[in-house]
Amino acid sequence: MKKPKFKLTQRDETLEALVAQTDHRTLGVWAKACAERVLPYFEQALPEDARPRQALETLQAWIETGQFSMAVIRGASLGAHAAARDVGEDNPARSAARAAGQAVATAHVRTHAPGAALYAQQARHRAAAAEEAEAAVAAELAWQIRRLRALREQQTDGRG
Repeated sequence: MKKPKFKLTQRDETLEALVAQTDHRTLGVWAKACAERVLPYFEQALPEDARPRQALETLQAWIETGQFSMAVIRGASLGAHAAARDVGEDNPARSAARAAGQAVATAHVRTHAPGAALYAQQARHRAAAAEEAEAAVAAELAWQIRRLRALREQQTDGRG
């Protein structure tokens, strides 16, 4: 069985609606969670390369403080994307590094958050066997929706 293609341009209306209704900081928390779920793919492949992990640490600092330096955010994002290029071939590690790069970019522009989620889905797709790829993506998307809903509830309850 040939593995079905994964398209980064795919859309999920439920997720898009949730993202549109979520504040910027909460989207940062969510994007970080999406990237962290797949980061082990990268860290197992390139354990000495900390750039994607550092990108998520940079995002966490913004989440906690609200302090924003375009140079720092941009550098962290570009570093994670450079790490993805250094992986070479298209594989889960490359997608995981790109998820981290998109996640940290959320600090700059909230519309990067769905990019982190899509790259996490792509990492799951690339890690799965051909016959399990669609189910892996569906499971990741379902988790992402549940997680974003939970974060939004915390936000409205004053816990986020």
